[in-house]
Amino acid sequence: MDIEITTLTKTYRGGVHALSGIDLQIPTGMFGLLGTNGAGKTTLMRILAGVLPATSGRVLVGGHDLATPDGRTAVKQALGYLPQELGVYPDLSAREFLDYVALLKGIDSRADRRRRIAEVLELVALGDVADRKLKTYSGGMKRRVGIAQALLADPRLLIVDEPTAGLDPEERIRFRTLLAGLAANRTVLLSTHIVDDIAQVCPRLAVLAQGRVVFAGDTSALVAAARGRVWTVSTAGPPPAAGTVVSALHLPEGVQYRVVADICPQDNASPVDPSLEDGYVALMRQRQLTP
Repeated sequence: MDIEITTLTKTYRGGVHALSGIDLQIPTGMFGLLGTNGAGKTTLMRILAGVLPATSGRVLVGGHDLATPDGRTAVKQALGYLPQELGVYPDLSAREFLDYVALLKGIDSRADRRRRIAEVLELVALGDVADRKLKTYSGGMKRRVGIAQALLADPRLLIVDEPTAGLDPEERIRFRTLLAGLAANRTVLLSTHIVDDIAQVCPRLAVLAQGRVVFAGDTSALVAAARGRVWTVSTAGPPPAAGTVVSALHLPEGVQYRVVADICPQDNASPVDPSLEDGYVALMRQRQLTP
């Protein structure tokens, strides 16, 4: 389910520009939306989900125009949405909560609801604990319930906003693997500020900064943008003054810094192959230095 966004803007009361002339093509499959908090990602997700109107511009989702009532209805019927904060009823079990959401989604047959709920619970690996109250679930388990409710109507478009924020490493890996599997036959749009989540599962991405798209393309192209600009520096003294320090690894003999810089940051620096995080840092540096 392809998405075509043309000159999309969103201005909130008081003249706050959340999105400024976004142009973006999102193909079927897994697509990442990367940016810091406040970059405009959640605003864009809410517009695509049909819960927030745009100020101007055009959004086509699977050929349906979100500016029209018929278009919004068609998109909502094909949509599964996991917002950044999903409200759940803590005294309900996962099965009871999903039954309630399924009714809201128009799955009226009790037999159909039972069948579909069992399917999505197994898909998110919660079948064995489906009758436990949600207040006993961990944060990661609640996020998996969130994915389960988004999948109830077997959507062609799945939008997930910051799904791994606050999860432990094991749950983050589990969640990323789940999302990658879901993208085999639908469009999955993953919005996050965590670079590693994009690096592990998204072949294509867009980077937002201050409400604008500053990069769109293959993940490998963003990595390549940092080639020849990433270095490691081992020192017992202060960090390199030039460039941006991406990471610092403490060793017995000192600290090994990973640095993104346009030129060699100091004499003992060694060039290394870039990662997606390096590419993202290089892009942000270029944006700061270019008027």
